[in-house]
Amino acid sequence: MTQQAYDNITIFLIDDDDVDFMAVKRSMVQLGLTNPLVRARDGIEALDMLHNKRVKTPYLILLDLNMPRMNGLELLEHIRDDDELSMAVIFVLTTSAADEDKFAAYSHHVAGYIVKSSLRKGFVNLFDMLQQYCSVVELPYQ
Repeated sequence: MTQQAYDNITIFLIDDDDVDFMAVKRSMVQLGLTNPLVRARDGIEALDMLHNKRVKTPYLILLDLNMPRMNGLELLEHIRDDDELSMAVIFVLTTSAADEDKFAAYSHHVAGYIVKSSLRKGFVNLFDMLQQYCSVVELPYQ
């Protein structure tokens, strides 16, 4: 995937934490990333946005697990059970290092499980990894 193709990938952050949202935005600016960034604060809002095509394809989902109304694991179940959304590429980005959360997330075929506290340079490391990921992986246009 070319750099230009990577720049067109929408980053869909599903996280209710305003501090993390601002940190993601700062990291993208720091790295000079121009990807569209879209945010939902919980699973219900995220499903609505996906079903109503308010998230441009191709996209990568960064999903927190601990959210109000519908948490990340519940959202994963809905996405994987939905023929229209089931191929979404999802990375869990959470504070939970609990093994049961990791097993539950991977059982729903996430692309990766990232504990926020393990990101040494904040979200800059995350976007470095995503850029490398997208340089070798072809994402589906849905």
